[in-house]
Amino acid sequence: MNESATATPAKRPAVFLDRDGTVNVEVHYLSQPEQIELLPTVSETISMLNSRGILVVIVTNQAGVARGYFPEHRLITIHDHLRRILGEKNACIDGVYYCPHHPSAGLGEYRKVCDCRKPMPGMLTRAASELSIDLTRSLLIGDRESDLQAGANAGCQTALVTTGYGVETSAAIDLTSVKGIGIFPTVADAVTEWLNQSNGEANLTSSR
Repeated sequence: MNESATATPAKRPAVFLDRDGTVNVEVHYLSQPEQIELLPTVSETISMLNSRGILVVIVTNQAGVARGYFPEHRLITIHDHLRRILGEKNACIDGVYYCPHHPSAGLGEYRKVCDCRKPMPGMLTRAASELSIDLTRSLLIGDRESDLQAGANAGCQTALVTTGYGVETSAAIDLTSVKGIGIFPTVADAVTEWLNQSNGEANLTSSR
């Protein structure tokens, strides 16, 4: 029995969401808050996950910063706006992690090979450390193969949605190589299947 004064918080499952093309409508190098348009079922699904005590974390490559298309601080404004419009629909994001780098097209300090740009798992492992997430009980949803590769590299199950670039991705991807549970039209469909597959296994829900 652990008699320490401070108990270690139990690790919780999470659903990691790519941003552009998964949470919101794909816009080529989205650079302004007003360009955010939520995709169908996203807010309802996040709200449901909130109610079940499952963390929701956005992980997004943002090479537009590295390419000089918009400053890094603009991402804070964009993500504040995203949180606000989700909040209006009773949905809450527990964390947003982004990679502003590019290995060859970046400018200055942003031109680097990093461990956070998907398909590398750095954003997920950082979130797991900071938010006490059990990656093996978590799911990543995205519309590109690099999204799913990042999830698999972190130890998560993954799901492909056919929004954004998902249709093109679905024509070529081998789901077995990325621990994929399937290809789905919406985030809601992906989460429902994941929860169904988890039935009878370790309980995914916990109180917030």
